[in-house]
Amino acid sequence: MADESSPALTRRKGLTNRLTAPHLYDVAVIGGGATGLGVALDAAARGFSVVLVESHDFAKGTSSRATKLVHGGVRYLAQGNISLVREALRERTTLLANAPHLAQPLPFVMPSYKFWEAPFYGVGLKIYDALAGKAGLGPTEFLNRNKTLAYLPALQPEGLKGGVKYWDGQFDDARLALALARTAARQGALLVNYCAATGLIHENGKLVGLHAQDQETGQSFELKARCVVNATGVWVDQLRLQDGQAMGRDTQPMVAPSQGVHIVVDRLFMPTDHAMLIPKTADGRVLFAVPWLGKTILGTTDTPRHDLAREPLPFKEEVDFILRESARYLSRAPGPADIKSIWVGLRPLVKPPDDDSGSTQALSREHTVLVSKTGLVTVTGGKWTTYRAMAEDVMDNCFTAGLLPLRTGMATSHLKLVGAQDSVIRISDSPGLHLYGSDAAVVQGLPGANQQMGGGLTEAMVRFAARYEYARTVEDALARRSRLLFLDAALARSVAPNVATLLQDENGVNPQLEAFLALCTQYLSVPT
Repeated sequence: MADESSPALTRRKGLTNRLTAPHLYDVAVIGGGATGLGVALDAAARGFSVVLVESHDFAKGTSSRATKLVHGGVRYLAQGNISLVREALRERTTLLANAPHLAQPLPFVMPSYKFWEAPFYGVGLKIYDALAGKAGLGPTEFLNRNKTLAYLPALQPEGLKGGVKYWDGQFDDARLALALARTAARQGALLVNYCAATGLIHENGKLVGLHAQDQETGQSFELKARCVVNATGVWVDQLRLQDGQAMGRDTQPMVAPSQGVHIVVDRLFMPTDHAMLIPKTADGRVLFAVPWLGKTILGTTDTPRHDLAREPLPFKEEVDFILRESARYLSRAPGPADIKSIWVGLRPLVKPPDDDSGSTQALSREHTVLVSKTGLVTVTGGKWTTYRAMAEDVMDNCFTAGLLPLRTGMATSHLKLVGAQDSVIRISDSPGLHLYGSDAAVVQGLPGANQQMGGGLTEAMVRFAARYEYARTVEDALARRSRLLFLDAALARSVAPNVATLLQDENGVNPQLEAFLALCTQYLSVPT
């Protein structure tokens, strides 16, 4: 049992005590992913009082399972969606400036095996550069065969004609989510993970708050707010249904979930700091091979998924597709036995009201904001790169609907996130203290700073996760504060018992070790 003076225990008690105090918040956010955290930060930065509740951990769902790319959207350019590309390019620049310890430029190479591919894609990428303007990260270059192989030495050389090099960005999604949460807290927002919204509160036909329950203690809370934001990603329709039922109205679903599978293998399969992009695979999808934290990410798929599991399983055909397509382009192709981790995310794609096709590949990646007749503000869709623009759009809708008094301006466009620092260290390097930015000195000052646990993780990092980063369970620490589960599930499993002991000491609650060990098995399981 943790000592009553434990900083982590004291912090958690302080959060829940604030929930019990009667208070009318300006904004109550349901959902602690990229979108919800972005809204909480934007609202708090404007001076509004904010509370955010998350039923699980921050970034537990889609927001920790991205392809780790901060991108303007080359594929959207091909679709002719210039406005979305412009917005994403602008937000890419902002994100790289506000969180340089978590997001940096990354060069990409498109190899060409047909004579027409390099000029065809190269012209499009030159347009991409032109749209970026001064926000560009580097010029697009046409590559001959030798230069292409120099950048991608593991590329299949047979039939290679050349390639095109261009620039986008890369980031650590879960750690960026935590930076948003901590920055919002510094702006005065109250954020509580493992606290579920259990119902909505209506009075006289208007939404005035929500019921919430601490998932650890079972304690219930009533949170009143002028504006309630539904930012629960693929789960937004559940709250929309509750809102409609309370008023005796039918609610049509707006989300068509799409599943994206990623496979992680050793860097030896692609020993380079350049990412590979295949814009059109055998079935028309995009294939990425991305260096990240000392490993290589292969993906991703785009498969309709109708159930909304918190830990969705990959389909056999998805894993087969990634391995098969990788074998077409890599001289040393990874097989099932080489997989270090498999993880799956659900994308909350917004479907048109009359679309019953079931396909998700052609659905827009733009976000949508709806305000119901009761005042429930729902936001979904979009992508990590544009989280900040989405938050601004939510606030604009709150102002237009008369839910909040107008406070204009871009409150977060130049707001540095917690840990931001001037020095830049590539996040394709091995995990380490650089991911903490200016907090690295605080980490080093905690007990166990020199006690290595594996995968770059130290005992001090685990204590920091519990005391300052809201970590409650082993999964929190090894999936989202450290990214070890996503990088090497077997190694994560081996260090988990020691991490559980540290968390028990810090938090005084069950760190859920057995559940995490089962999760490691899932992340190592190749469907057959």
